[in-house]
Formats: sequence, structure tokens, C-alpha cells
Amino acid sequence: MTRESGVPVRRVARLSTASPASEHAEFCVSARVDLAARQAALVAALVAGAPDPAGFDADRLAVARRALVRKRAAAAAAEWPLLAASLGPDWPAVFAASVENRPPAGALADGWTLARTLHRRRELGDAAAVELAEREVVLRFDGTRAPRLRRGPALRRVRRLVLLQLAGRTMRFGG
Repeated sequence: MTRESGVPVRRVARLSTASPASEHAEFCVSARVDLAARQAALVAALVAGAPDPAGFDADRLAVARRALVRKRAAAAAAEWPLLAASLGPDWPAVFAASVENRPPAGALADGWTLARTLHRRRELGDAAAVELAEREVVLRFDGTRAPRLRRGPALRRVRRLVLLQLAGRTMRFGG
């Protein structure tokens, strides 16, 4: 092609508005978002009772679920030794049933929820009931947030034992 003056005009190929570097960056962001979504689906399936994600072997997921529940049970038993001891060999099964389809809230909160459930059903042993009362005079736990220190005084009674928390000190009376 030439201009009217007879000088040849060179055609320049137009570049797309997206450079190869920006296309690569968009691909990486998209891949990261996809990976994060797949990881979230896997975690939800393993610990929160969500359906198994596509592409995973159901038997292996079941093995992983059981292993994670055992790990949670061991951590909760370390936080709640009297509760675990009061249930003896039934501890793993009772704990597993209590956390089924419930995402982890931490060992302290998982054990606390189980102890309160057993207490309401009147199935909590004496030592475990004292352990629960001791926690409840020192900490505040509403089941939705992590346990927090109590600011004010608290009083709990377990059979003939009275626990009082006042000014950061826990006192026992009776028992």
C-alpha cells in the first residue's frame, strides 16, 4: 500500500489490549480462585458434613474423616481429661457422635459442647461435672465464639461442692 505521495506505508499489526503478561496474570488469579473453591469444598466434606466433592475417592475421604475426628478427640481429651476419663473406652465414639457434621471449633469448645450436652442429659460423671463447673466459673462460652475470660464473679454448684470465682481467683467450698 502506498500514500498519495508514492511512499510505501507499512502496516502495523494491532496488539490486543491484553498483553501476554496480563493474560497470564488473569489465568493465575482464575486458577487460584478455582483451587481455593475446590479446597474449601474438600474441607467442608471432611469436617462439616458437606457432600463429597467430585473427583475424590469416597473410601479415602471416609478414612480421612475418621482420622480427623480421632485427632479432634485426642485434642479435646487433652483439654478435658476428666471428661474423657469419665467416658472411658466410649470416649472416641461419644465424641465422634457429638462432632458429626459440625466444623471444628477448637478442642476446648468441642469438649465444652459435649460436656454441656451430657450434663443436660444427666449423663455426666461427677469428676467431669466438676471439671465443667470449674471451666464455667472462669470462662464464658456461648457456643458461637471462642471461650473468653469472665469479667465478673461467677458461682457454680456441683452436688455438695460450690465453686466461686471472684477477682480472678477460684475458691472451692464443701465437697
